[in-house]
Amino acid sequence: MTQSKKLRLVWDLPLRLFHWLLVIAICGAWYTSEQQGEMVELHMQIGYFILGLTLFRVIWGFFGTRYSKFSQFFPTPARLSNYFKSLKSSSNDSYVGHNPIGSLMLLLMIFLILAQAISGLFINDDIFSSGPYYGTISAEMEKVMKLIHHNAFDFLLAAIALHISAAFYYRLAKKQDLITPMITGKKSAEEVKTEEAIPHSKLLVAIIVAILVAGLVYWLVVINAPVEEEYFY
Repeated sequence: MTQSKKLRLVWDLPLRLFHWLLVIAICGAWYTSEQQGEMVELHMQIGYFILGLTLFRVIWGFFGTRYSKFSQFFPTPARLSNYFKSLKSSSNDSYVGHNPIGSLMLLLMIFLILAQAISGLFINDDIFSSGPYYGTISAEMEKVMKLIHHNAFDFLLAAIALHISAAFYYRLAKKQDLITPMITGKKSAEEVKTEEAIPHSKLLVAIIVAILVAGLVYWLVVINAPVEEEYFY
């Protein structure tokens, strides 16, 4: 096997599962929200799942593998400055992990998804269903939560469109494939040096984090949620 055909692991399996499960879940959330209340319960369940996925990604940003950690790709002013300088030059620099602009997009999407998921816990659909914490905040704050929930998704869609456009731009203009590595987890030896590759996906740590997050979400939306009082007339 020639050097150019060797592949080296960059993106761990938990990160890739998060990425593609989130894609599916967001599509499901969008579809169920467009059914005029007929699938509101499923929409809420998907929302809880998205919340869990995003919390997992936040924790994985501290305990995951090298290129999953926020410390490795956080878009500091110095990193952003160097990145824009490279765009102005004729160099075709590639990043093993996230580039600074991709890092900004990732952080923005995490923020928007958390805003969408958390706000949904405090609102109702004005017909049948309500979030587990509906009625626990003031009427003014409920209006704010509704405003966030009904509008943040539009910003999220715009961010997703930019993300997809950037991936195709890099593929067509800069000849860098960002999509395949997010499926296989691997990049060619031409792009990744031996010492830059990650040795494994830290699956045991990921399983522990996933269990803890699942327990936290269950506690949040089931155990800790206020019990609605029923009135009989």
